[in-house]
Amino acid sequence: MNLADPSHIFYEYLRRIGHVVDLAAEPGKPIKALHLGAGALTLARYIQATRPGSEQFAVELERELLDFVLQNLPMPEGTALTTLIGDARESLAELPAQVMFDVVILDIFSGPEAPAHIACREFYEEAAARLQPDGVLIINVGDEPALTLVRSQVAALRLAMQDVAAFAETGMFAGRYPGNIVLVGTGKPWPQEWTAQLLTHGPHPATVLTGVALDAISG
Repeated sequence: MNLADPSHIFYEYLRRIGHVVDLAAEPGKPIKALHLGAGALTLARYIQATRPGSEQFAVELERELLDFVLQNLPMPEGTALTTLIGDARESLAELPAQVMFDVVILDIFSGPEAPAHIACREFYEEAAARLQPDGVLIINVGDEPALTLVRSQVAALRLAMQDVAAFAETGMFAGRYPGNIVLVGTGKPWPQEWTAQLLTHGPHPATVLTGVALDAISG
């Protein structure tokens, strides 16, 4: 994380998520974003840096982690961030009904074992219901080479959203090593120009799978 320039992200999968967020609205336009799994608030800082004036919410299960991050890595002045401590699905349900989001980012899965009440179609449907018509649901899936979790989450997400894309380092789709695949659910057909933009911005080498090409992953 570069606190002097939060628009520069070190970790590749977070950079990929940032590039998807870039597509969610016109460049520089403030958005409403929900982070399920706050981590070091890297993406919240990125959104504030690239879209000043955005309204953001962050949910984190571990209070100690969030307190440590905010005390040692304070958010930039002017950041509109509401933090919530609790389970991602329960906290989503407790948010005010009138609050709708342009982007919902789920960054909880760190391996093949994932919370069953979150890694399911019903949760994705609940998250999708909180999206604006053009909103996107972004899910980071950390997985082993067999991609068992990725396959199950593509299938679940396809039942909850109109279209789904998978974005990762090219070798991840060959199942050569563990790593991260970013899944993106949209409430409209996936814009092919988004594929071109994501491939251009990388990190490289990058692959975006949609439609029939994604069938091989979802089975």
